[in-house]
Amino acid sequence: MSVKPLVVVALLAAGCSTTAPPPSFTASLTSPTDVVLTWPDDGAGHRVEYANDPAGPWTTLRFLPAHTTSYHHPDLIPRTPFYYREQPFTGPVSADLHEVPAGDTVTFTWTDRTSDEAGFLLEIRRPGAPDYDPVEVTDPDTTTCVLSVLPGEEGSAYRLRTLHYGPLSPVVHQTTGEER
Repeated sequence: MSVKPLVVVALLAAGCSTTAPPPSFTASLTSPTDVVLTWPDDGAGHRVEYANDPAGPWTTLRFLPAHTTSYHHPDLIPRTPFYYREQPFTGPVSADLHEVPAGDTVTFTWTDRTSDEAGFLLEIRRPGAPDYDPVEVTDPDTTTCVLSVLPGEEGSAYRLRTLHYGPLSPVVHQTTGEER
């Protein structure tokens, strides 16, 4: 009798599993050039980033609102490696700016009352939308932001959050296939 089966039997008898738990952040090819990223709902917003090399440089794809659990990265370059990571973010509402008048641009100004923020997150709720979406991220210690009002955004509500990041996820990888 070999030692290896005894080790497996001992692990199983001790309540240990020989299979790893499913990863909490995954990347799946849904077509040769489309990747869908998924993660569990942790109640936080998420910043999604990609790189073509595991060492970076990393590019932010999107800041996604709380309770979003997936992101679709479409129409990628064929036969190319893509590396992904996500990072949760949180932050209390610093200001609720409601109904900003229509115009070409709008300037937001606020007082920075924190010393440890990662920046500020300006969110928009377009007319008829049920929730806010991130629209601009500032550097730390910034106290002003200028946005262009796009068609359909007239009469939108805005809010500002102090931004704090959680830990980065493990990096996941997919290489795109050949276009059909």
